[in-house]
Formats: sequence, C-alpha cells, structure tokens
Amino acid sequence: MSRQLHLNLFINGRGHHETAWRHPASSGLALTDIRYYEDLARRAEAALFDAVFFADALAIGEGVEFSAAGKLEPLTTLAALARATEKIGLIATASTTYTQPYNLARQFASLDHISNGRVGWNIVTSWVGGAGPNFGYDRGIEHAERYERAFEFVDVVAKLWDSWGDDAVLDDREGGRFADPSRITPIDYRGKWHTVRGPLNISRGPQGRPVFVQAGSSQTGRQFAAAHAEAVFTAHLEKAAAVEFYKDLKTQALTLGRSSDQLVILPGISPTIGSTEEEAKRTERELNELSEPSVGLARLSNRFGGHDFSHLDLDAVLSVDDFPDPATVQAARSRAETILALVARERPTLRALLHSLAGARGHFATSGSPEQIADIIEDWFRSGAADGFNVMPPILPSQFELFVSEVLPILQARGLFRRSYEASTLRGHLGLERPESQYFGKKPSKAIAS
Repeated sequence: MSRQLHLNLFINGRGHHETAWRHPASSGLALTDIRYYEDLARRAEAALFDAVFFADALAIGEGVEFSAAGKLEPLTTLAALARATEKIGLIATASTTYTQPYNLARQFASLDHISNGRVGWNIVTSWVGGAGPNFGYDRGIEHAERYERAFEFVDVVAKLWDSWGDDAVLDDREGGRFADPSRITPIDYRGKWHTVRGPLNISRGPQGRPVFVQAGSSQTGRQFAAAHAEAVFTAHLEKAAAVEFYKDLKTQALTLGRSSDQLVILPGISPTIGSTEEEAKRTERELNELSEPSVGLARLSNRFGGHDFSHLDLDAVLSVDDFPDPATVQAARSRAETILALVARERPTLRALLHSLAGARGHFATSGSPEQIADIIEDWFRSGAADGFNVMPPILPSQFELFVSEVLPILQARGLFRRSYEASTLRGHLGLERPESQYFGKKPSKAIAS
C-alpha cells in the first residue's frame, strides 16, 4: 500500500479560534458536558481518524473573562471516551514536571487496558507560567531543568510499564496461581529527580506501553523527540520550516539507531472551510472581529515568558526588535521562535499578529474551499513536511463536519487516506511496532494468537 496520511482531531474548547465559543456555529453544550466530547470522538471515529487529541494546562490561562476556560481534565475524559468508542486512538497530555512517574504509569496503563490498546501519552514539560505556584513552586521551572526531568521521568515510566512480563498473569483458577512472580520485577530506580522501587501494581497493557507523543520543537525538544517520541505534534507557519524540522528530526532519530518510520510527524493545521474561498475568508473575518485584544496580548506575553507588549500600538508594524530573544524565554521556546520568524518574514501589525495567533495559537491556520485545503494537505505530505496532521478546526463541531464531508472524500479519492480501519490499536493505526519489555523480552507467541 502507498504511504497514507495520519489524521488526528485536536479537540480544544468549542474550536481552536479563541472566539469560537461566541460564534453561532459552535456547540451550545458546556465544556464540562461529556456528551460534547463523546459526540466529537464518535464523529472522528466514523471518519476513520487515527486519534482524538487533548492538550492540557495546569493553570487557568489568559483572559478568562473573554476566553473560554474550565474544560475537563484529559485523563478522566479519555476513560469516558474509551467506553463511547471502539477503534479510534485516544491521546491525552500529562506533565513530566508536576506529577509523579508511578501515578502517571498507573493511570495510563489503566487507560490502555480500558480502551483495549488505544491510548497515547502526549509528553509535556508544562511551560505555562502559572503552573508552578499551583504545585508548591514559587516560580516556574526553567526550560533546561524541565527537559532534564523529562528525560528521567520517561525512563522511569517505561521501566514501570515493562516491570510485568506479558505472560505474568496466569489467572489459573484450578491450579490456584493468579500470577507468576518470576515475571514481575522491581525497577529499583534511583535518579537525580526520582526514586522509584516498583514494580507497577497493574499488568502490562495491550500495546506494551502507550504511544509516546511529544510536542516540543526547540533544540532540546527535538533531542527529546528523536530519543523517545513515536508521534510528534509540531507547529509551523510555513511549509519550508516544516520540511526542515521533518528532515532534522528523522535524521536525528536515524543517528540514534531508530527507524524513521517509527517516528510520525504531525504538524497542526487549522483550516477554515467554505464552499468558496471568499466564504471561508468571511467566516475567518467573523471570528477575528469577535476577538478581544487584551486576550491576545496576554497570550502573546505568556508565549514570551511574561514580556509586556501593552505599550505597542495595535496598528503599528512590528519588527523583531519588539520581542525578547527567544533564547532567553523559559516558556514555550519553540513557539516563540516560530512567532518571531513570522514577524521577520511578514512584518505584520500587532493586530494582524494577534488575529493570526487567535486562530491556532502559532499553528498553521489557512482558509479556502475544500479543494484548496486538500491541495495544501497533499502538498505538505508529498513535500516531506508531514506524515499527517493534527486537525484543529476553528469552530467545533461545524468546521470539523465540513472537513469530514468535503475535504476527506477528496483525500480518499486521491488515495491519501484510508477507507476503513485496518487495526484496532493506536499503534496499529500509526504503523508503530509494539515495544518489547526491557526485562522480559517479546510477548509470547501463544499470547499473541489468543
């Protein structure tokens, strides 16, 4: 079979535009109503998407007066969606900085069992400035330290998930043995940040372990992704930058002895779709006209570690001198670099920049007819910029409905996207191998056949 696109639905609020919650085409259900997420997950499954994806933030965020907030916590949401769906993958974000490896390993192992092998962990280091004080830190933790912790954290949880052999559970009622203790081992981990004895108190999941997803694109983030990630969610505002990132990350993975097809790269795309290009741009204008500048300024400030942009005129043309050096930013450094590259390339006004970021927070936002959107997706896919996309509809569910009914059939007709599921696990959808246990080796052939 020819190379196929991977598509995830990134569910965020009532849509990825910051004003989607006000738009009449968005859902009227509360962001705490599980029926909203169940409906979207079922729609994505009917469309044969690889997965639904949930981000997370450990602080309330910017501009709650004018921007929708208060959504459900991702891991508990996945447990509900696992029972509402059958085939689609389920990816949730969880922090390596503000949680403990043993707890996280238990939670994701449970979810992998509940979903019959459909779970992925989006590994983040939690750059949001307000997160530290919510967990007893009087400041945010700096970029380098966050990644140092993350490397160790992932090593710990991988060992915990491997601490049971696939054949450890006997469940032998007649013989009276539930488990074989020789197939369960402590991990006795002692690192700089974590000390964990183990073993985990839940058996190895159907996938061996959840799929490792990662979203950082800084140099440190790329090193982390090349070493650990199996799927990478990345942000690029132009194809050339996406091509460079794709080539660099695949090369780094090969250098570490990994197969390049075991690292799936998925830029974010936020398409505003209309029956014509003008109709799509009209919807885009409607959303931008609902925006509140103070929300955009707060978000921009957060991206640059709290830098104050309020002295700038909204209609003044920006230059790179209006921004701090991204190397000094301790927040989302890769996103700061992306924004600065846009400013250098396009010289937008502050208002235009805020509108651009309002649509997808630094991901690639575009508008057009279904054919135009399909052309962009195919071009990036064939040009070595992406293995697929995290689809970020600006309004939910209406713009996702348009993507499914109008764009997806074009991609299928071009032979770029599946017409049926060929697997039942997230690893299967993404073409990823099931990892061996580092303590007990491969899953026994008898268990595979059962």
